[in-house]
Amino acid sequence: MTAAPSPHTEPGRCKRLKAASSRDHDSVDQLVMAARPFESRERYGRFLQVQHRFHGSLLALYQDRQLNLQLPGLLALSRFAAVEADLRDLGWPLPPRPQPVCATPAQALGWLYCSEGSNLGAAFLFKLTQRLGLAGTLGASHLAAHPDGRALHWREFVAKVDGLLLDEWQEAEAVAGAIAAFDSYRGHLRAVFADA
Repeated sequence: MTAAPSPHTEPGRCKRLKAASSRDHDSVDQLVMAARPFESRERYGRFLQVQHRFHGSLLALYQDRQLNLQLPGLLALSRFAAVEADLRDLGWPLPPRPQPVCATPAQALGWLYCSEGSNLGAAFLFKLTQRLGLAGTLGASHLAAHPDGRALHWREFVAKVDGLLLDEWQEAEAVAGAIAAFDSYRGHLRAVFADA
């Protein structure tokens, strides 16, 4: 997996990932809203536990040296520390750090695509937290937009992922990683909200 010599090599990889995982994405969206995480602070606290499990499991990917060489600036994109800060703001104890995701470098691209793409949808969720009296500085920092804006960071991420040279097997691995990420999130959501 190497950087492409031209930004026109392998255009639209993230669009292909979106198309291949759209059904999984939609089912996660539906499950999140069915869990009613913004109905109360207690339910929102459970949502933060889901986020802690998911983003915590991805921390090793964001810290991975090779992935950071392929995707410069990746480390700074992790929202795990912000999720932990939000839990502390609500007075919830920090759960144990989740087991890291086991993924090949190509699969990791799919996992990261899922994680970073969720930051775009977080704009809607962030507005819902305001009904609970939360804000980017209190309890909802992991959903708040970057000072430069969500769209800029997403475009930069997409350009980096689209600019990598992958063979056919690696392309399939990236798709598998994205689908696995959505499956993982669904599992965390069901587990945390099982008795809610």
